[in-house]
Amino acid sequence: MNELSFVAADNEGSVELVPVVDGTSLTQLVEDYESDHGMTPSGGYAGLIPARFNLGDLRTYYLAQNKRQRPGKGRMWVLGCDCGEIGCWPLEVTITIAGGQVTWTGFRQPHRPAWDYAAFGPFIFEETQYRDAVAGAASAAST
Repeated sequence: MNELSFVAADNEGSVELVPVVDGTSLTQLVEDYESDHGMTPSGGYAGLIPARFNLGDLRTYYLAQNKRQRPGKGRMWVLGCDCGEIGCWPLEVTITIAGGQVTWTGFRQPHRPAWDYAAFGPFIFEETQYRDAVAGAASAAST
């Protein structure tokens, strides 16, 4: 089982949320994966800045249950571009909730559809721990 947490950092006066999986930031995990698999340019990701985008309630956003969900049903952006714009260079994931677990699979970089993330993840979280981490992130983003 993986463990999720978030780093809440200041980004020009707004909170930027970076997912952390098992103690390593998702930005680092995906940059290492892309680099190791010859994907160039690798990296270039940053956390999401909820105050800049209409993501709605983060407790439902990170469960892919938000009516404002983007990029589509069951999919969500977990990272955006290091320029601060989500859509410029997003990392997408499919989220499923079943049997007391939340699973991140199907990672993709929509601007590079040929890039293969099949060996990246899946990340499987215990649902209660996941919800607690998301609630903490939502609280940090609202301050």
